Amino acid sequence: GINAEYGGHTKLKYRQVGQDTKEEITGKDFKRDLEEKERGSKRHRTDVKRSRAVPELPRDTLDQDEPFDSSSDDSSSDEDDTSELLAELARIKRERANEKQKQEAERATEAEKIRKETILSGNPLLKLGNGAGQNSDFNVKRRWDDDVVFKNCAKGVDEDAKNDRFINDTLRSEFHKKFMAKYIQ
Repeated sequence: GINAEYGGHTKLKYRQVGQDTKEEITGKDFKRDLEEKERGSKRHRTDVKRSRAVPELPRDTLDQDEPFDSSSDDSSSDEDDTSELLAELARIKRERANEKQKQEAERATEAEKIRKETILSGNPLLKLGNGAGQNSDFNVKRRWDDDVVFKNCAKGVDEDAKNDRFINDTLRSEFHKKFMAKYIQ
């Protein structure tokens, strides 16, 4: 096997000819090379444009059912198309902005309506005038924790306020209290 004491890579690799050695780089004119490459790419682009240009065909080689367009200048129609597209884009943006404003206004009115309803429903005196179908009694509503098991378990709580309501605690129920008083004490 391989012994860990021997070094694995003990020699450095040096650049060979053609791999941009120091001697090759020092003699180069990078600016001139770049300019030559740019000129070559410009020539290539103009050759591609020329090859894309549709050659002018004589009229008798065209199909009879195709309309003949004598104007070979498509730049004006392209400009017209782009101007139409830009106008339509602006119209769509305006419509979206108007729609967004309408939605914001609807949200604001809905929020204001909800706010007014909560204010009016919070005051029982304002319900008197609207008495159509609403109960206008001023009884205090029972809290959700009125009949929980361990409420008012502290010693010395007033026993005067005895109600005949059901309490879920067997030790604090009225029956249990009466039973204990009658038979145990």
